[in-house]
Amino acid sequence: MTKQEFKELVAKGKVVLDGATGSNLMKAGMPRGVCSEAWIYENPQALIELQKAYAEAGSDIIYAPTFSANRISLANHGLEDKVEELNRGLVKITKDAVGDKCLVAGDVTTTGKQEIAYEELLEAYTEQIHILKDAGVDLLVAETMLGVTEVMAVLDAAAAVCDLPVMCTLTVESDGSLFFGGDIYEAVESLEQMGADAVGINCSTGPDQLVSVVENIRKRVQIPVIVKPNAGMPAIDEKGNAVYSMGAEAFAKNMKVLMDAGADIVGGCCGTTPEFIKALKKEI
Repeated sequence: MTKQEFKELVAKGKVVLDGATGSNLMKAGMPRGVCSEAWIYENPQALIELQKAYAEAGSDIIYAPTFSANRISLANHGLEDKVEELNRGLVKITKDAVGDKCLVAGDVTTTGKQEIAYEELLEAYTEQIHILKDAGVDLLVAETMLGVTEVMAVLDAAAAVCDLPVMCTLTVESDGSLFFGGDIYEAVESLEQMGADAVGINCSTGPDQLVSVVENIRKRVQIPVIVKPNAGMPAIDEKGNAVYSMGAEAFAKNMKVLMDAGADIVGGCCGTTPEFIKALKKEI
């Protein structure tokens, strides 16, 4: 997919992403504390069923579960030598699952480490993005990022490797502040200047708490705005599981408010399911 084709896609109307992956795979049996990328690679059926359901629900873009498959994060599990195998394998699983029904985004995320050299980030993201491009993804997404510096490293890495569109979303507090310092408003301006094709937020809170954040992001940038929030705020049950407060219909109605506030590309994060995406598509 070219950057121009991405612009044309958004110009046609609201673009629908997928919903949560991790919270649904845990329901399907993925243990806590494992390397999710390795678990999915070895146990692909749960992901295949989930992604097929998202495609049927109306997702235009589905994220390949390559989330933390970078050298730095995989080293936490002793799997730093599996970067290529995991990224190629996970993209293939997703492409086989959705066929030509959806675009497939190569997914990269934070290393979770604030005190890390920019050059090390750049090297890790360049390696991962090179493999994702060769594996045949249609576009790239940097999601659940905690600070603007790591997103800049993704954009620099992508520019060095390919011309694929890059969507960028950070996770924020309800006031727009970022976990690694600064705020989303200055961040999206910087990312637009660096060549991001779309910017916005994911995870964070429920859609009902993000209206002013989305309105202010929309005022700051000319490129498309992404919103992919959680299914409300979670409570922890007696088994230690996160239980989210918002049902599919309420989620979709709150997302309609965010679309009216300026969101162009929408989906769901933690706690959302194909039912949420179906309701969201219906609301559109």
